[in-house]
Amino acid sequence: MKLGLQLRLKQTLAPQLIQSLKMLQMPILKLEQTLRHELATNPLLEESEELEDELEKEVEFDVTKDETNDSADKEEEKIDWDDYLRHDDYEYKIKEHKDSREDTFLATTSGEKSLYDHLLEQLSLLRLSQDEHEIGEYVLGNVDNNGYLVVSVAEMAEELDVAEEKIAALLSQIKKFDPLGVGSRDLRESLLTQLVEKKMENTLAHRIISEHLYDLEKKSILQIAKLMGVPFDKAQNALDVIKTLSPTPAYGRFDLPAASILPDLIIERVDDGFAIIHNDRSVPRLRINPSYRSLVKRGSSSTKDTKKYISQKLEQARWLLSAINQRRQTMVRVMEAIIEEQIDFFERGIDFLKPLIMEDIAQKVDMNVATISRVSNSKYVQTPHGVFEIKFFFNTGISRSDGGELSKRSVKQRIEVIIKSENIEKPFSDQEIFRKLQEDGIKLARRTVTKYREELKILPARFRRRSV
Repeated sequence: MKLGLQLRLKQTLAPQLIQSLKMLQMPILKLEQTLRHELATNPLLEESEELEDELEKEVEFDVTKDETNDSADKEEEKIDWDDYLRHDDYEYKIKEHKDSREDTFLATTSGEKSLYDHLLEQLSLLRLSQDEHEIGEYVLGNVDNNGYLVVSVAEMAEELDVAEEKIAALLSQIKKFDPLGVGSRDLRESLLTQLVEKKMENTLAHRIISEHLYDLEKKSILQIAKLMGVPFDKAQNALDVIKTLSPTPAYGRFDLPAASILPDLIIERVDDGFAIIHNDRSVPRLRINPSYRSLVKRGSSSTKDTKKYISQKLEQARWLLSAINQRRQTMVRVMEAIIEEQIDFFERGIDFLKPLIMEDIAQKVDMNVATISRVSNSKYVQTPHGVFEIKFFFNTGISRSDGGELSKRSVKQRIEVIIKSENIEKPFSDQEIFRKLQEDGIKLARRTVTKYREELKILPARFRRRSV
C-alpha cells in the first residue's frame, strides 16, 4: 500500500436540479402521489387553496429577519417546539404507514382476480377427493397467463408420482372450465376443445384445424378450399367460425387493470387562438407553514438541533415548491411551441399533422433535447381532437411530389382509408396501394407500404378477400 494524490473530474448535480428533473418526468397522477407523500412527511408543508403568487411569497419569506412579537407569535412561543417536532414527526410516520396499508388493502380487494384464483374456484366445485384436489391445484399452477399448460402430463405424473391417466382425466375436465380451452398444451388442442364444447366437432372448421391449421397463415381462402375439396364460400364460412375462437384462452381477461389516463394539459380554443390549461386540479396546492417563524428567528429559545432540523425541512420544502413551478412552466412552454408548429393539426385535425422532431422544439424553447423527451414521455394532452400522448406530435416525415411533407401517421391513415374503400371480392394488393399513394403524390417505397400495413395489423389482400 502507498499514499498518493490523484486528480479526477466528477460531474455532480445540485439537489435542486435533481428534484426538478424528477418532477418533470412524473405524469400528473404520480406527481399527485409524490406531493401527498411530501405533505405527510414534511411538517413545514401544508395544503392551501391560495393562489400561486401567494405561494411564491411564502417561498421567498426571509427566515433570518427579526419581526415584531405580535399576539400570534406570543402564543407560538408558549409551545414546546422540541416536543412538538418529535411528536409531529412520529404522527406523520404513523399516518403514512396507516395510509399505505389502506391503499394496499383497497388495491388488493378491488383489483381483478388472477387466472389461477379463477380456475381454483371452479376446481373446488368438482366432486374430487383430497388427493385429486391437490393434483388439480398442481396442474393449475403450471398454467401460464395465456391459459396454456407449460409442462407435459408425463412430467407432472413423474413429479407427483401418480399415473398419467389420472392427470389426463383431470385435465380433460379443466379444459372445460371458463375460459374454454384453458390447460391446453398447444394452439390446435385449444381450438379443437373450444369447437367441441360448442358442439361443432363434425364441422368443416374442425377438419381445417385438425388437418391444415398451420397452412392458414400461408395459404389464401381459395387454396384452403381446394385442399379441403369444398366450395369457396363454405371454406370462407369455416374460417369465419375459426376467427371467433380465442388463440390464447385467457388472453386479456386476467391482465392487470389498465391505468387511467389523466391529461397533464388541456388545450381549448379561445376566440381565434388556443389556451393551455395546466390540469392540476387534483394536485394539492402546497405552501410553507408559517408556524416555523418563531423557531428560526434570532433570539428564539429553540435548540440548535431544532433549528437545524427546521432549516433542512424548510430547504426541502423550498426545493419542492420551486420544482413544481419549474415543471408547470416548462410543460406550458413546450406545449406552446408544439401548438405553433402543429397549428394545422389543432385547427383542422389529424390529417394535417406535420413531421416534427424534438430537436426543433428544443431549439425553439432553448432547452436540451433530453428535457423535451422528459416532458413528452408518459404525459398526455387533451385537445379538441382527442387525448394524445405529447410525444404523438413528434414524428418523421414522408416526402410528397409537390415538395411538401406528410407525417408517418397521416400516411398510415391514408392507407387505412384506401383499404376501407376496396372491393371485398377484389381487395387491393400492397402494389396497388403503393400505386394509389403515388397518384396522391406520396413518395413511398413498396416495402414501406407492407411495413405500415403490418403495423396497422391489417391482413394481406388474400386474407381480406370475401365472396358476396
